[in-house]
Amino acid sequence: MRGRMQRLISRGLVILGAGFLLWPVVSWAAVVKGRVNGVQKLVNPVWNEAKEPGANRYTWREPSPTVRAEFRALFPHAPKEVCIAAIGGAAATPPSNPMALRIGGGRTSPVTLVVAPGTVIEFQNRDPFPHRPYLVGNATFQASDMKGASSRQWKVPSPGKYELRDQLAPSIRSWIVAEPNVAAVAYPGRDGVFSFANLPPGEYTLKAFFNGEAVGKPVPLKVASEIPMELKEPVVVAEDAPPPGKK
Repeated sequence: MRGRMQRLISRGLVILGAGFLLWPVVSWAAVVKGRVNGVQKLVNPVWNEAKEPGANRYTWREPSPTVRAEFRALFPHAPKEVCIAAIGGAAATPPSNPMALRIGGGRTSPVTLVVAPGTVIEFQNRDPFPHRPYLVGNATFQASDMKGASSRQWKVPSPGKYELRDQLAPSIRSWIVAEPNVAAVAYPGRDGVFSFANLPPGEYTLKAFFNGEAVGKPVPLKVASEIPMELKEPVVVAEDAPPPGKK
């Protein structure tokens, strides 16, 4: 009996040791929060072109004297138009699943998308009527009818900027930026706050993208622990923007 107990204990220790040897190594990631400033200074090119008389677009909307001047001017919708990208030092791995770019309501969501080369983009028509999207000057994604509730996929071939337009909807104008070292992206809320949910340890550069171009001043970021962190200074997307809380 005693010998049997010793054998069971010995076997249990072997199994326990194997368990320790096979225990997975869990890598941590941090939550990083920040804020953008200056979105109200950015101008969407579609709106800028629409104001020209030769564009033959008209509006009957008149500014209200009861609305403050800063709210009468058009400014971008940050949750879909301003993309904050964390650029790391190593080449990024494309996601295994396609990334959705939704077409609906005369626009796309998001408007600016920053991805790694090799990422598959799925264009989804959320409208009940057809669209005919295409990439400007790109032979791999030419204009083709997309019925309502249909989709098309396209793989980003190489680093660069790709502009999406629609032959049936001139208000649709979006950009896909292929950045080799993009580690994660985030979109600010209406209050300007953005968050990276699981940023691995390392050194990054935060860049804001609008209309397919980097805007503002890059911000260095170092993630050294799993403790949630918040940026002390905002990511300024327009150089002449006033500090937060000032007009």
